[in-house]
Amino acid sequence: MADQLPNTPMLDELEKGKWPSFVKEIKTAAAKNDMSKDLLGILEKSYNEKIGHWKHGGIVGVLGYGGGVIGRYCDVPEEFPGVSHFHTMRINMPAAWFYTSEALRTIADIWERHGSGLTNMHGSTGDIILLGTTTDELEPTFQELAQAGFDIGGSGSDLRTPSCCNGMARCEWACYDTMKACYHMTMHFQDELHRPAFPYKYKFKFAGCPNDCVASIARADMSFIGVWRDEIQIDQDKVKEHVDNGVDIINDVILRCPGQCMHWDGKKLEIEDEYCRHCMHCINVLNKGLKPGKDRGCMILIGSKAPIVEGAQLSSVLVPFIKMEEPYDEIKDLVERIWDIWCEEGKARERVGEFIQRVGLGNFLEAIEVEPLPEMIAHPRENPYVFYEEYYEEGDDDEEEEEEE
Repeated sequence: MADQLPNTPMLDELEKGKWPSFVKEIKTAAAKNDMSKDLLGILEKSYNEKIGHWKHGGIVGVLGYGGGVIGRYCDVPEEFPGVSHFHTMRINMPAAWFYTSEALRTIADIWERHGSGLTNMHGSTGDIILLGTTTDELEPTFQELAQAGFDIGGSGSDLRTPSCCNGMARCEWACYDTMKACYHMTMHFQDELHRPAFPYKYKFKFAGCPNDCVASIARADMSFIGVWRDEIQIDQDKVKEHVDNGVDIINDVILRCPGQCMHWDGKKLEIEDEYCRHCMHCINVLNKGLKPGKDRGCMILIGSKAPIVEGAQLSSVLVPFIKMEEPYDEIKDLVERIWDIWCEEGKARERVGEFIQRVGLGNFLEAIEVEPLPEMIAHPRENPYVFYEEYYEEGDDDEEEEEEE
């Protein structure tokens, strides 16, 4: 086991200051783990040489799964044998990241037995990240985790681990049960989650209201954002209480409304709900006086991603409103239609948002059998020319050729 830590003057600088330090945590693990000790050494070497010493090579995994393990090796194994293999495992987290202390201790104990003892809570998709183990320890780790009730998450060109906000568990604004929907979709699409078969990654994220605390509109190929379709509920007495307590309702609420649909006469707040953009700003500020309407469901958006092949893009509306009720058959059917056309026509490493840009939104909607709606566009088209294909007849070509002759 580790007895003496390597000399790391550059990494030591990252322990200074009032903020938490990953270097401090690695040193804690390195006190009893050779893998973490060599990790300190290779990081210090990389900082000094300004070059990374990690490489990818080969495919590693566990029996029956095509994803969930990211193979990683170092290119100086003779110098740092403890990290010659340093594979990462992604573990499917509980919905909304609710844990018992016993569950966390179980994960930590398993990982200390089989890996570096280092974890990342959580990855950008939401998985429990177990950092650093050898190829021989992958299967034993997986078996112990499975016995403890945990499963491997997604990686590669598959459905990534679905994630959600805490929804109705803790939030009064939740318009549907995000945790139930996330768990249901995770269990239903197990094959797509564990066996990569897509052109590239595909992410679900479930947000209970337009505050979108999981940032699904910027990070998920398919966003499920809670919304309402009736009037915002108003408690005029509570609104007045906010004003009496110092809220500048004109400057902080009325003038900041993107739909300019709110009016305040000094005594009563009025909202023209047909112009409401469902941005949640007024509800966030006047949180005692306003709340979402009673007819609640979710809006489905599609196509966001971080910049990789093309630039970053936000999701676009696909379904303006749908009730989120079990067994979610209508949503599952829509998802599978999208996957069918994307898998058939998509290019390698092409996210579904890039695919839609390439083939055109109209062609995409036609392929997945969804009617185009005004909510799907930012503004009307600027080109006034419209080609009415249904009025075009085959004989017109012959007539044009005769006129030219």
